Amino acid sequence: MRAEGPARIFGGVTPDPHAALRDAVLNNVLNGPGESEPSLRKAAADGAGVPPDLQGLVDKIHSHAYRVTDDDIARLQATHTDDELFEIVVSAALGASRRRLLAGLRALENS
Repeated sequence: MRAEGPARIFGGVTPDPHAALRDAVLNNVLNGPGESEPSLRKAAADGAGVPPDLQGLVDKIHSHAYRVTDDDIARLQATHTDDELFEIVVSAALGASRRRLLAGLRALENS
């Protein structure tokens, strides 16, 4: 069975009881009201397709989030509000964590 969808099963038999809650959080963050456009939040979650000035931050969050510095954010505050940056950071972090989770679930299914 696939590791995506509301009724996810992994390992062939074990239901994932948190799938619906995670999906709801992701949907609310990406599609809910906010200061940034939903398309920008979705792109940040995907890790690609954001404006060039944001791509470095999004790449860092997706690959090595612990390396994001105050300077990274300060540079972007000249062109983006704090609320926009917060939404972009949260969207990128949720997208990166979801990608890792699904990779882990697929690995369990294939073991």
